[in-house]
Amino acid sequence: MATMFGFAPAEWKKVVQSPLLAGFAVSAADPSGFIGLLQEAFAAARSLSEARAQAGDALIRAVAEELLTSTGRAEAREGVRTIAQGASLDDIKRGALDAMKEVGAIVDSKAGEHARPFKEWLAQVARMVAEAGLEDTFLGFGGIRMSEKERAALHEISQALGIEAAAPSA
Repeated sequence: MATMFGFAPAEWKKVVQSPLLAGFAVSAADPSGFIGLLQEAFAAARSLSEARAQAGDALIRAVAEELLTSTGRAEAREGVRTIAQGASLDDIKRGALDAMKEVGAIVDSKAGEHARPFKEWLAQVARMVAEAGLEDTFLGFGGIRMSEKERAALHEISQALGIEAAAPSA
């Protein structure tokens, strides 16, 4: 698939890692505890499955299909591990945002009309992760769908990708 869009192998690897890193940036911005992290991980996985089945854009579909292979998943985990290894949550978020900026530039230069839909999809993956669990609950009661730190992270992701942030769902 990399040759379909003219990506070099190292560029394709970064593009394939980007959906996981988009979700990781949100999770690092405001960790939600064990249950919240599970919900966020399931949201990221669900977004990949939906993209594979429903994506009208060839680049989104190609990345989703690659991530559903064992090789694609291993490469994506490697990208997350590289950023997360021995780092603070702020460093993890910053590393993920730097990766988003780099991927945005890569797809802008190589993917033509597929760049904007792909970057919007990355922002949507991050939004799905942010909305996956309730924040600020007490014994499972109350809570909000998205914290202010997650909203800020979504805005930073959109800025890194060079797109305007869509208003998050309430």
